Amino acid sequence: QVQLVESGGGLVQAGGSLRLSCAASGRTFSSYAMGWFRQTPGKEREFVAVIDWSGGRTYYLDSVKGRFTVSRDNAKNTVYLQMNSLKGEDTAVYYCAADASSTWTLKSRPDEYDYWGQGTQVTVSS
Repeated sequence: QVQLVESGGGLVQAGGSLRLSCAASGRTFSSYAMGWFRQTPGKEREFVAVIDWSGGRTYYLDSVKGRFTVSRDNAKNTVYLQMNSLKGEDTAVYYCAADASSTWTLKSRPDEYDYWGQGTQVTVSS
């Protein structure tokens, strides 16, 4: 079992930055691909970014490319989402998720992930 805890959300002005962290329990964290998703009321959970187990492969939602960066520190069992040039449309609850499968494929659907954090609110004011 893996437990994920997000932190780092908050209120920021448009154009500002936030760094989200997702701390994982368990010794198998370094073998998991990790994803970031976001969700606003009444909408489906949306893929934002994913990073493979080594950090060598990353993929992003088109609308966040060039503004968001996903990274990980396996020694600290933590994955990060650096968010720059934030816009009002980035306002959402952000979730991290772990893909426990043993092989890498790009996964962007929520049902493809095995473990989820509780989410952290990001609010961007204009």
